[in-house]
Order: sequence, then C-alpha cells, then structure tokens
Amino acid sequence: MENETIEKAPLLFEPYLKSVIWGGDKICAYKGMAQPEPKIGESWEISAVPGHESVVADGCYKGMTLTGLVDRFGESLLGSKCLSRYGRSFPLLIKIIDANDNLSVQVHPDDALAQRRHGSLGKTEMWYIIATEPDAKIFAGLNVEMTPDEYERRVAEGTFAATLAVHDSHPGDVFFLPAGRVHAIGAGNLLAEIQESSDVTYRIYDYDRRDANGNVRELHTELAKDAIDFRVSADYKTAPAPADVADAEIVSCDHFTTDRILVDGEYELRMPGDSFMVVMCIEGEAEMTYPGGSRHLKAGMTLLLPADMAAATLSGHATLLASRV
Repeated sequence: MENETIEKAPLLFEPYLKSVIWGGDKICAYKGMAQPEPKIGESWEISAVPGHESVVADGCYKGMTLTGLVDRFGESLLGSKCLSRYGRSFPLLIKIIDANDNLSVQVHPDDALAQRRHGSLGKTEMWYIIATEPDAKIFAGLNVEMTPDEYERRVAEGTFAATLAVHDSHPGDVFFLPAGRVHAIGAGNLLAEIQESSDVTYRIYDYDRRDANGNVRELHTELAKDAIDFRVSADYKTAPAPADVADAEIVSCDHFTTDRILVDGEYELRMPGDSFMVVMCIEGEAEMTYPGGSRHLKAGMTLLLPADMAAATLSGHATLLASRV
C-alpha cells in the first residue's frame, strides 16, 4: 500500500477528558482550559484506542483522527521501526491522570495473555509524577511473595491491598510498571502516563466504592490471577533523571523509550528517524522551531512529531518528556 508523505510538523490533538469517581479538578487547570464536568480523572492526550481515537485540533489535518492519519501516511508518520512491528497501528496511549481519590488496585496482562483473551496489546506503562499533595503515595509491586492460591484467599478476606509496596510520591519521581506488576495511584497525584495502546485492566480491589447508581464496580479476581507477577523486587521506584543533565533516559523497555529533557535556553531535539516521537511539556514553556514553522509549548500540552520530521529546536525554559518506540 503506497502512502502519502505527511507534513513535517508537530501534531496537536484535542484531549479526551474522562470523568470518573476518583477524578478531580487539576487536569483542566494544569492545561489552562475550562472544566466541562466534575471529577475529570484522565485526559487522553494521544489515543488510537477504538472509540476514543484522538482528533487533530488544528492545522491542515484538523478533524482527522489519529487512526485516519496512520492509514493515510503509514511510515511517514510512524517510522520504519514502528511500522515493521505494529503495522498500521499506533502503539502508544498517552494520558494525564489526576487522582483526587485512590485508584483501584489493579494489574494489566502482558501482550501474549491480552492477545489470547482480548485480541489486544497488553499494557506495560510508566508514570512521571507532575505534582503531589502532602503525603501522596504510589502503590507499586508487592511487599510479600505469595502463591496464586494465597492471592485468592487474601482477596476473599479483604487483606490483599495490605500486600502492596507503598512509596512516597514527589514531583519528578518515575515508576515503571511492566505488565503483571500490581499497582494503584494514591490520592493527591497528578501524573503523566505513557503506556502501550491498550485499555485492558483487571481490577482487584476498589475500596468497596459504589458508582452514582449505587453499584459496586466489577472486580476481576480470577482474570488477574493469571496476569500477576507474584515475585517481590528490592526497589520498585525508577532512578530519577539527574538534575544537572539536559537529556536523560528514564525508561527504556521493549515497548517504548522515554527521555526527560530540560530546556534552559536552546536545545536541539534529536529525532530518532525510524520512529515518531511524542513530546509532553511537563512544566514551563518553550518555542519549538522546525523547517517551515514553529509551535509554542506550555505545561499540559502534548505533541506528536512524525517520523519524517528531521529536526526541531526548542528555546525557553521547560521540562519535557520525549517518547518513542
């Protein structure tokens, strides 16, 4: 299938704002936009998940979906590395999450299990903490090893949540969550989430909360049992990027690589050539200049840079996350 060549310019998409029982009011304030309804817990910044495909916000492709762009431009947008592995599918899902209350304790399946059960990618993900309230916590990993049978017993007794490893959460902290790692975002965290393009979640515990109609949310005890990595690791927090390094790799896995970039004056953004790049502005402001134009970046903004973009220069003062496959 022959594809057209995409315009060599960053793409901005309309955020998909999701209202949930644990959401709050920080995302819209962070992004500098009006809040359309209460309890916004997620902003899907870039998504090709069916039913929630991102729509281009402006420019010559305004109104087109991300899926439509991938179908039309193929390798020019995705890059040869991405195209050879995923075909004409965008492989990442990029979110901003506001936990006004604790999220459920959950786990995600790996690619093999998700494909077998759901015909989907699995979900390996990472979190970059943007802002926290005092005493905010992240729950990631287990503090005690157990067998699948012990897991079932603890869930039935209501004691499984006590087996999670608990971490203090601060801005700039990074948590890598491979598929199979049990986790939960604690109340008081605003964070960026970079993950495989999958909406498959197995909920294990939800604090016995009820929705607006009085219904208890569905749990997935049995499905989760086959997905959980029951091993215990010594440390579940990822080493932070050094404060004195302008460009530092913070996560690299089989599914994506993410760098934290500090722009202080002028910075030359290196494009991978064989992959697209997603750039999230975490704090500050910067001007992105590229052959043919420029784009202003501010906190809470996410751009998709096509693989065909050869170069870009950033000027200003900002903290960015740059992700690629």
